[in-house]
Amino acid sequence: MAEFFPEIPKIQYEGPESKNPLAYKHYNPDEIIEGQSMKDLFRFSVCYWHTFRGTGSDPFGAGTLQRPWDDGSDSIENALKRVDVAFEFITKLDVPFYCWHDRDVAPEGSSLKESHANFDKIAAKLKEKQDETGVKLLWGTANLFSHPRYMHGAATSCNADVFAYAASQVKKAIEVTYELGGENYVFWGGREGYMNLYNTDMNRELDHLAKFMHMAHDHAKSIGFDGQFLFEPKPKEPTKHQYDFDAAACLNFIGRNGLDGIVKLNIETNHATLAGHSMMHELEYARIHDALGSIDANTGDMLLGWDTDQFPTDIYLTTQMMLVILKQKGLGTGGTNFDAKVRRESFEPIDLFHAHIGGMDAFARGAKVAAAIRKDGLLDEFVKQRYSSFDSGVGSKIEDGSATFADLESYMLEKGEADANTSGRQEYLENLVNQYL
Repeated sequence: MAEFFPEIPKIQYEGPESKNPLAYKHYNPDEIIEGQSMKDLFRFSVCYWHTFRGTGSDPFGAGTLQRPWDDGSDSIENALKRVDVAFEFITKLDVPFYCWHDRDVAPEGSSLKESHANFDKIAAKLKEKQDETGVKLLWGTANLFSHPRYMHGAATSCNADVFAYAASQVKKAIEVTYELGGENYVFWGGREGYMNLYNTDMNRELDHLAKFMHMAHDHAKSIGFDGQFLFEPKPKEPTKHQYDFDAAACLNFIGRNGLDGIVKLNIETNHATLAGHSMMHELEYARIHDALGSIDANTGDMLLGWDTDQFPTDIYLTTQMMLVILKQKGLGTGGTNFDAKVRRESFEPIDLFHAHIGGMDAFARGAKVAAAIRKDGLLDEFVKQRYSSFDSGVGSKIEDGSATFADLESYMLEKGEADANTSGRQEYLENLVNQYL
């Protein structure tokens, strides 16, 4: 079979001194970070949608990306060829996982029955290539936002038939994920939100969304799929307000609707930015609630107010992320999925390699810096000392729940005044982190 990237060799680790743009400078899959190989720590994944379906189009212009293997049709033949392209790309990068939406890999038919049949044909080819290459499916999901039927949402649609259609689509996507050995299943509510509250019964829509997730979980159990369900936060786009606004909103929804232990979070950097949070905040909030399942690795442009899905190259960003992920000892069955796209102006196929190499190296550098910070322990020790007043005396009684307001009032009446505060030393700590970079 002819190669689709004949000029690209398998990407190898060559070390920091290498000048080869098609080599890893920092990502060494066998290097050990806190007891795990980089390969196992990151569990890198290539996304099907941006990487193999992106065209470079934007609201102001047609697509620019040169993809000589793609004839532009939505045919089964083109979809089958795209599978060969994808697995050649993924294996040349030496990435262990990939992710898809159902409509990324298989064309939608003129009926649900035809769509299912199309999906089965492509799934068989995906399984064949997985067996041939050893590449695995990190997670699958269903596209419940592109087709006009989903204009009012899917699980939160005001149209019961649309809810039923979405359930059929997710049922099939879970089954194919299971058949392909996928380790997770993601819910991203592209249109699960509202544009205007005048026409929205929010309580009813949230109730329907919860019922939808429980139905999905029940079906997964019935077929033997025990992969992790993941809920992906995003505050807006394409709706004005989405119900999965941020990690806190998602966890509130999960807890309120009896989904604890069933659904964790897939956190995306650019979505955190849109919600007004740092990625470190979103990861830490999920981690302390035992809900950090996986990440979509990208970044946004701080000068633009929309979801630009750029590849991550900021070492400060990846260091902050890895400080949290290492504290959790990795992502379990989750992974680091590059939900990122090359820029419209980066239109040649080789640019796909440059983009992924840069992102993987950025995470490798971030992990090494974070591990060094954690090994020295200066940051952890500072935080420990900052809260040391809660380790004994009245503080320990507050934390163990034995203190009452009356107890605390008696304590302060006798003492007269609180102990003096200590400095937060923010500038010192920022300087400290800089020393490792």
